[in-house]
Amino acid sequence: MKKIYKIEVDCANCANLMEDAARKTSGVEAATVNFMTQKMIVEFKDGQEPKAVMQDVLKACKKVEPDCEIEL
Repeated sequence: MKKIYKIEVDCANCANLMEDAARKTSGVEAATVNFMTQKMIVEFKDGQEPKAVMQDVLKACKKVEPDCEIEL
């Protein structure tokens, strides 16, 4: 399952750090962050609950970029 989330991030480097953090999160198959459109596309592994996984993604992203926001 693939979902698109609106994000708020201040710079392209921060967006790259968020993308890496999201990709390493358990339950995430793939993740892409587009700084220009302020969107994150997350593909979840089969059988994963997107809401639960996205809570972990948000925590991981906050570690690398404390000011980031993801509209869940």
